Parts: sequence; structure tokens; C-alpha cells
Amino acid sequence: MRIALGSDERSPLTEFVEAELRRRGHDVELLGPPAGDASPWPEVAEAVAERVAEGRSDEGVLFCWTGTGVSIAANKLPGIRAALCADAETARGARAWNQANVLCLSLASTSEEAAKGILDAWFSAEADANEEANVEKVNALDRRYRAPLGTRPGSSAEEGSND
Repeated sequence: MRIALGSDERSPLTEFVEAELRRRGHDVELLGPPAGDASPWPEVAEAVAERVAEGRSDEGVLFCWTGTGVSIAANKLPGIRAALCADAETARGARAWNQANVLCLSLASTSEEAAKGILDAWFSAEADANEEANVEKVNALDRRYRAPLGTRPGSSAEEGSND
């Protein structure tokens, strides 16, 4: 599996997760400081999410201090379902019920042991067929609200001109 991995800073956790992903046989592309390039968290989140949205990577893994910023930024791109996971059960649910495609982790609070459990759950979870209708509802929201301003249902072109 091709995985884009990015962070706004290199840390023992980013190095551990990179090594763990490679150990599991994944092809890992590093972005941001893990690759040696300085990048603010919104930029590294965009770079990872863009690769996933365009199909250049199958999935993404992102880090920032809390994990919240990269998850918010990544979710701005159409087709991205980034999930901030602090434990294995959250990771399992994000994959099974939400079909998340970008895993976000906190540099501040994720231990290597917790990260290993999160990765185990993330990669072993299978999509829950009972949740397909809900996933499609999220996809419909994505399509509706990603439309250019002025073309959204219930909006007018004048609304888009007040930037």
C-alpha cells in the first residue's frame, strides 16, 4: 500500500511510525520535516491529503502537536476523511464505520506503544457494510458543500461575490 506520511516536525514518534509502516510492507512517501523540508502543519496536511485525494497514495498518516490541526486541514480537501485517533478502538471505528483514509496522530500524547495498537487496528479494520448509507451521506455532503460558492443549493451568485 502507498502511504503518504507527513508531519510539521520530525520526532521519535514520526520515525517510529515510518519504520513500523515500512516493516509492514508499505511504500512510504515522507512529506514535511520527516523528509527534511520545513512545512507548517496546514501545508503538510494539504500535501498528504492531496496525494490521497488524487490517488497517488492509498492512504495518509499525519502528525502535529495535538493532531487536531492536521485533521481539520486535511478534511478541507474533497474526498478526504481524516480521523484523529488517540487509541486503537477509535482507529478501528474510523475505518470500519467512517471509511477514514487519513490517520491523524498527536505528537504530544501518542506513545509508540499506542501508535502500534492504532496502526494494528487501522490496518485490520474492514468497512462495515451496515454503514454504507451513512458513508454515502457524508460523500453527498462533501459534494454539495465543495461546490463553488453561488452554485450550492439555496444560494445565489450574489452571495459568492462578497469575498
